[in-house]
Amino acid sequence: MNKETLRKNLREIPDFPKPGILFYDVTTLFKNAECLQGLIDELYEMYKNKGITKVVGIESRGFILGGALAARLGAGFIMARKPGKLPAEVIEETYAKEYGTDTIQIHRDAIDENDVVLLHDDLLATGGTMAATHRLVKKCGAKQAYINFVIELKGLNGRKAFPEDVEVTTLLQL
Repeated sequence: MNKETLRKNLREIPDFPKPGILFYDVTTLFKNAECLQGLIDELYEMYKNKGITKVVGIESRGFILGGALAARLGAGFIMARKPGKLPAEVIEETYAKEYGTDTIQIHRDAIDENDVVLLHDDLLATGGTMAATHRLVKKCGAKQAYINFVIELKGLNGRKAFPEDVEVTTLLQL
């Protein structure tokens, strides 16, 4: 997928969700059929030979491409959600945010030691949510885990949140 096409179709919203933040809205990439198909195709090419058995999408924008990619790879799809959203027994990780903490959960039986897992979300900023999700996947005993984002905000150094031995990929760096 042409990086310039992605940039041209990415909506920037200043001062959202609070003053001083420039929000990158990926919904404009999803509504454009060419961009959506291009994203899925590119992610498939990146991961088709990695033996992925499960894709974990992080609430909520990570569900879009995560689910589509899981189907294309012939893998299962796992939802990583905020507390109170999953109906069966869960495991959780709490992580620090700029102002306070947050928690992410997956079903306890979602992943096992035979799984090769791809964790996907739309944006890498500080990496807190994804790092917590990665810890959950490791607690479940996954054989291997890969991490992917559509966009990486390079100035925030989010890659530092992950162990050095974990492959982290992004499609677009801003």
